Amino acid sequence: MIRAIRAEILKLRTVRLALELLGAAMVVTLLVALLEFARSGGGHGRLILPSISGSAGQTVLITSTEFALLLALVLGVTITTGEFHHGTATATALAIPDRVRVLLAKAIVAAGGGLIFGLAAALVATVATLVFVASKGFTLVVPMSTVLRYGAGAMLASALLAAAGTAVGALIRSQLAAIVVVLLWALVAEPSLGALFPTEAPFFPYKAATTLAGKATFSQGVSALPFVGAAMLVLAVALVLGVVASRTTVPRDIA
Repeated sequence: MIRAIRAEILKLRTVRLALELLGAAMVVTLLVALLEFARSGGGHGRLILPSISGSAGQTVLITSTEFALLLALVLGVTITTGEFHHGTATATALAIPDRVRVLLAKAIVAAGGGLIFGLAAALVATVATLVFVASKGFTLVVPMSTVLRYGAGAMLASALLAAAGTAVGALIRSQLAAIVVVLLWALVAEPSLGALFPTEAPFFPYKAATTLAGKATFSQGVSALPFVGAAMLVLAVALVLGVVASRTTVPRDIA
């Protein structure tokens, strides 16, 4: 198992796409925080955004890590589908014939990469918040313990989503198709289903992951799941996807 994990770490370190996704996660987090800053204190009716002078507005900025979590999921997908995309799946199978062990190693390494994504995004969001708040002459009123909790939650969410992504990549071997599926699910399916069934929205996996990173409510004021409940839900989804993949597509012929 150690050998398989080391091999996956080496692959991840030598693939440029992983660094590109990490850079994109940091840039997107900064852009989202900047957009929220520009809109703070504005809007009409239900679209009014709280001012960054208070804890509500500052929390919006600190927790602007949602898209970084999504890119961590994409990272997990590419770790698995990259083998088929670059034609190295056969060599990997010959070196380590136990494909379930390989998938588990990929999930572990992806989770480690996800932790880095979450940490980087949390740092960018926190620093951006401090700069934006200071630029307006305000002070940070969100307790540092809460800031750290949001950061830890973003790291955990990114790790779990990245691990789940490896299972998705094992189920859908085409890299492009797998990435499109996860993006459509997170950006289209969950919001659409959440609008139709608002009380069930907290139980959707991507929304549950954003709960870990600090998301407190969803549309129509529906409260998010408790931290532990959200973590267990995302973990369960990752485990179920992994088991299904190991029983179906993982043993299938590579060619």
